[in-house]
Amino acid sequence: MNEPTQEPFDGFKYFAGFDWASDSHHVVIVDGSGNIVLSVCIDDAAPGWARLREKIQNLPGLAVAVETNCGPAVERLLEMGLAVYPLNPKVAERYRDRKSPAGVKSDERDAFSFADALRTDGHGWRRLRPQDPLTAELRLLCRDEIGLIEQRTALVNQLRAALHEYYPAALEAFEDWVSKPAWEFVIAFPTPQSLVIAGKRRWQRFLHTHKLYRPQTADKRLEIFSRASAFASPSVAVTSAKSLLAVTLAKQLCLLESQLNEYRARITKLFNDHPDKDCFGSLPGAGEKLAPRLLAELGTDRQQFDSPDALRCFAGTAPVLKESGKKRFVHLRRACNKHLRHAVHLWADKSRPWCAWADAYYQQKKSQGLTHAAALRCLGQRWLKILWKMWQTGSRYDEALHTRNQIKHGSWVIQLTSPANA
Repeated sequence: MNEPTQEPFDGFKYFAGFDWASDSHHVVIVDGSGNIVLSVCIDDAAPGWARLREKIQNLPGLAVAVETNCGPAVERLLEMGLAVYPLNPKVAERYRDRKSPAGVKSDERDAFSFADALRTDGHGWRRLRPQDPLTAELRLLCRDEIGLIEQRTALVNQLRAALHEYYPAALEAFEDWVSKPAWEFVIAFPTPQSLVIAGKRRWQRFLHTHKLYRPQTADKRLEIFSRASAFASPSVAVTSAKSLLAVTLAKQLCLLESQLNEYRARITKLFNDHPDKDCFGSLPGAGEKLAPRLLAELGTDRQQFDSPDALRCFAGTAPVLKESGKKRFVHLRRACNKHLRHAVHLWADKSRPWCAWADAYYQQKKSQGLTHAAALRCLGQRWLKILWKMWQTGSRYDEALHTRNQIKHGSWVIQLTSPANA
């Protein structure tokens, strides 16, 4: 594999610090000696950005440091053809403190500290490169889908809390409340009294219509329905108020689920159109939900991660080691891509039923006293090394090839999956 090429950092003549906000942005530009050549505050509107374009048109070779790696401001900076270097918020805070030990703070001072930090230390920073439109849209859709799923979880929790106050029979009859039939049950029978009055025939029709009628569960559900009012809230006011809330939440959940289905259809289409779909689609356990998320977060720029360790740090599976004298601490990495870390965590867990070595590795870590999350993080570490190589070469996952490599290198993991240890 060819070594990735990098644009010489000394090629930049000017360095800008971009302190962004919702309504306005402060920009400070310094030259190679650290002298301020421009300090301007622009409104986050078309005239403001046009003003910035005019100001920097005579400043070729400009690099920009900004305390974020996404958003409209970053997109506009990239569209202007500028070299953008994102700053981690914690790192940005340290640079502010270096320029102002007394704690004095202003937008202009922050922008200056970013610009000067880029001038002195930027040679070691990772440049932000624009994603291709297909990957960029897929990333935004996947992240927005996760946000909508979180909203669904919040609504389900509110619905269960409302039902607990006046309708315990509904909670007893349905275990899965992240499903449309449970929500439609609340809409069809909003109170225990309405459920009892409806009668057995309507109960059976509801179960058949929503494909919930199972010989092993039908009788139990019908029995719960028949005694729904026995342990309901004795307060008419509570039942009247909370039933309206429950129906409202159930209708919101039904609408939200229909929109989530649209998101999934759009994500699936974009994923199938992506040139890397075969690589990520072959990942064991990733499935139709996690494979697009993993692809979207890694992107298509193979130069972004020059080693598996770089990807592991970016994904947050690599631990942080602190040593001082005789003290040694290892803790969870916080500065990482949270979206990718969450996707890797879920993928590592889902891979266990598909790969014997993955489950054996997880069980071994659990036997060493690690928690479920820590064991999955370790498994994710191992998976990311495999994924990095697949991503670099554009190849599919090959279980047989991986097993041969484990045997060739004498991996202790392959010993756990041998018949003697089964």
